[in-house]
Amino acid sequence: MKGGFFPLISRMKYINRWSLMRNTKEENLMEHSFETAAIAQALAIIAKKVYNKSVSHEIIASAALYHDCSEIITGDMPTPIKYGNDDLKKAYKQVEIGAKNRLTELVPDIFRDEYEELICFEENHPDEYRYIKAADKISAYLKCLSEEQGGNRDFVSAKEQLLQSIKDMHMEEADYFVENFAHLYGKTLDELTV
Repeated sequence: MKGGFFPLISRMKYINRWSLMRNTKEENLMEHSFETAAIAQALAIIAKKVYNKSVSHEIIASAALYHDCSEIITGDMPTPIKYGNDDLKKAYKQVEIGAKNRLTELVPDIFRDEYEELICFEENHPDEYRYIKAADKISAYLKCLSEEQGGNRDFVSAKEQLLQSIKDMHMEEADYFVENFAHLYGKTLDELTV
């Protein structure tokens, strides 16, 4: 149904992440997508202001809002399964591309090219997509920090693996964000606003 894209996007709030982990606070796909977009935009601004790179933070933030929208159709596949081996990774990537194509078909024709650009950003702009991938990892890392600070040790190993994967990206903007801001995520509202 043309126009069905918009109510489908709204359903992101019903897809919970971290399904194989015990969570002290569940996180849904819509929450994660917003946080990833905010972090991706920050990374692009850091690239521009700190490292004098030419990156459009507006486009990066917009594309990041839709970085996991295929999961509306596929569901959230746990990372150990999604990236279990090269065959699974390739197969899942094809399923993900099919889901993205299905979603773009549901956008009214007059808007389709604009939304297709955002939904298929990873495939069409891999260099800029690095900012979204880094933000995605940072968002997951921050979730692990939050769970650990809440006394949940189930996320300790994931936190260490995610931090290492962020470092392995060799992306100075991501390193800058983690070094300067990640430790602040455990602060209270009063501490953050003083």
